[in-house]
Amino acid sequence: MAMIGWVARKVGGNPTSAGDSGEMAQRWLRRKFVSKWSGLFAVVIAVAAVSGVIALVAPRIHATYLLVIYVLVVMAVATVWGTGLAVFASVLSSIVFNYLFVSPRYALRVDDPWDTVGTAAFLATAVIVGRLAVRLRRAAQESARLSTEQIALRRIATLVAQSRPPLAVFEAVTREVGLLCGADLARMEHYEEDGTVTGIAAWSRVPVRLAVGTKFSLVGPSIAREVRATGGPVRVASFTGETGAIAQEALGVGIRSSIGCPITVAGRLWGVIAASTKSDTPFPADTESRIANFTELIATAVANAESREELAASRARVVAAGDEVRRRLERNLHDGVQQRLVSALLRLQTTRDAVSAELPSARADLDRIGEDIAGSLEDLREISRGLHPAVLSKGGLGPALRMLARRSAVPVEVHVNTDSRYPPTAETAAYYVVSEALTNTAKHAAASLVHVVVDAQDGTLRLSTRDDGVGGADQRLGTGLTGLRDRIEALGGSITITSPTGHGTAIEVSLPIDQQVGEQIG
Repeated sequence: MAMIGWVARKVGGNPTSAGDSGEMAQRWLRRKFVSKWSGLFAVVIAVAAVSGVIALVAPRIHATYLLVIYVLVVMAVATVWGTGLAVFASVLSSIVFNYLFVSPRYALRVDDPWDTVGTAAFLATAVIVGRLAVRLRRAAQESARLSTEQIALRRIATLVAQSRPPLAVFEAVTREVGLLCGADLARMEHYEEDGTVTGIAAWSRVPVRLAVGTKFSLVGPSIAREVRATGGPVRVASFTGETGAIAQEALGVGIRSSIGCPITVAGRLWGVIAASTKSDTPFPADTESRIANFTELIATAVANAESREELAASRARVVAAGDEVRRRLERNLHDGVQQRLVSALLRLQTTRDAVSAELPSARADLDRIGEDIAGSLEDLREISRGLHPAVLSKGGLGPALRMLARRSAVPVEVHVNTDSRYPPTAETAAYYVVSEALTNTAKHAAASLVHVVVDAQDGTLRLSTRDDGVGGADQRLGTGLTGLRDRIEALGGSITITSPTGHGTAIEVSLPIDQQVGEQIG
């Protein structure tokens, strides 16, 4: 049992049961024995082959000079099987050489001190060469591993620096971690506020895959649960006989053991990345540190994405706040100053009618004052519409765009293929795009017709304006198009302006929307 326990610790972690650890120990021992026996067999074959070569050339070259050929066997064995079998190959080569090629042949002599010294020198040389070969092999393997790891890190760092979408970075990191760890499966998971964990990216070199987009409770053994409890790297040696959604999933796809590291963003535990194997061979001791190199890049990508989201949300709030101020000013002007001017105009008209016809100059003065008030009232209405059109708030996008078309100096065809209401910020942005487009068309395009089309699909409000004017519009010249782009992008949308000279101007706008179901324009 002590031997089984030792072997169980060698394959990684604490066993969950004596039977499970015993089974794993037996498989590990079988692999070791098979590897050693194959090495012994290879040593014997190689020594025999070299001895045959020496026997063929010995009549022409003194056999003593050919002893060095056995060093090649020692080097090859040391590179593949390590120092232990290399020493065995050295001893076997010395014995075979003395027996076959040192006089008297076919006899092992130990009474000749020179033969003994020569054999000892060969053994020492062979052992030293073998150990050097082992070190060179390990150095080459470590160099190749570090090179591969650095290349992988550079690929991920490039994605992060390019501000690629977080999901693309998550999938790339999960794949790189799985490949570098020699895993069969890997998954990145995000901790939710309700105490669950969600798979957000997965990779597999085998036909089965781990779930993505599924929430898991942290019941039963799992990398996610242990990382959350410890805050550091963890290993799970076996899922055999365990309960819980993640453990059952691991058993279902044949996972034997897993290893994982936390992903910490701005000092908080954000998620975990885990690598799993279907083999009984444990992950190397330095696997945690290798995974940790990638978690730092993940944290940077998440922090960058969150900063961009916060910036976008802040810009959207600024736009929404500005629109709300405009609406409030428009209501205040309409309900306050405009109404007072209308009342004053009516009272003036009443006063004018009460003036005797014998005082024509007084009535003329009152008429001029009335005209001035009426003109001021119309100017105020124009200012009010510029701040925020009341028809947009009351009737929605369709009536507001049709009002713009009626007031346009250029004929406009409006096609609004939806009667739904949308978030005020989206409707206001669409309104101002059309307003600015019609203003520019009237001033600069020399167009005879403008087409305006509005549609909504897949959670996106789409707007397009096209005229048949002279084109050549350039938003870099500081026109209102620049402000429109800022407004649209602040709301998470996109705007494309195409204006080839001589072929008119086309504006394409896409705005994300949360359609208010059931709220229709009458």
